[in-house]
Amino acid sequence: MQIAFTKMHGLGNDFILVDGINQKVQINSAQIRHLADRHFGIGFDQMLLVEPPDVPEADFNYRIFNVDGTEVEHCGNGARCFAAFVREKGLSNNNPVSVKTTNRLLSIQSSPDGSITVNMGLPEFKPEKIPFSAVSECLTYQCQLTIAGEQQTLKFSALSMGNPHAVIIVEDLANTAVTEIGEAFGSHPDFPEGVNVGFMQIETPRNIQLRVFERGTGETLACGTGACSAVVTGQMLGLLESEVSVRLAGGILTVSREDMESPVMMSGTATTVYEGTIEL
Repeated sequence: MQIAFTKMHGLGNDFILVDGINQKVQINSAQIRHLADRHFGIGFDQMLLVEPPDVPEADFNYRIFNVDGTEVEHCGNGARCFAAFVREKGLSNNNPVSVKTTNRLLSIQSSPDGSITVNMGLPEFKPEKIPFSAVSECLTYQCQLTIAGEQQTLKFSALSMGNPHAVIIVEDLANTAVTEIGEAFGSHPDFPEGVNVGFMQIETPRNIQLRVFERGTGETLACGTGACSAVVTGQMLGLLESEVSVRLAGGILTVSREDMESPVMMSGTATTVYEGTIEL
């Protein structure tokens, strides 16, 4: 089977976009792992599959696959690339475009300056909705992890932005053991479906630095849902204002939320790298 694809990135968080409307795509997890290999395949953080909608209020279905072949619920940087892709390919001229993930409906608005804004919806804090095992809902939790052979007690917040996130506030992001802590959290039994782990350093109430260890992928250059989760956490704790600039390794995202009852809005760029075909 030969498939056509487009390689794109959102602040260095890279994807392949596959048109599942104009070509027949049947792909399994082993094939996705092969495509994701940066030496023998194409290489990407996630594969995004464009499909016809299965509900009348959506323009498209939006499926997301990690490098290990697992399907996940949401990806903010991918959503911006999705919107740019369907416009570039002439699949839709709608603006905003409405896309359905496995668990929510996204509205994505493109601007003349090239920026794309995604209505990411409302965050979810109820433990059973994340999902996360906890006696009751709290703003912060504590857990013990073994990091480099030593027991550490870490304070974190847990929420879902369509996918599960744990957010840890740190003093020195550059010297934080992102991979070790991310792997330990990812395998923790309190997160039955795994978790994306964000490490946030607050510079001012309107500026943060962020690194994210994504489940099934590892640390990426940018994570849209991670940026939203970090900002929402800071706002809930009274540490951040309504609009925040999030500096990630791949660039800057703007995340805003008018009030605690409003959806989270995320703005940034989407870039096409190249197009190609590959035999599976």
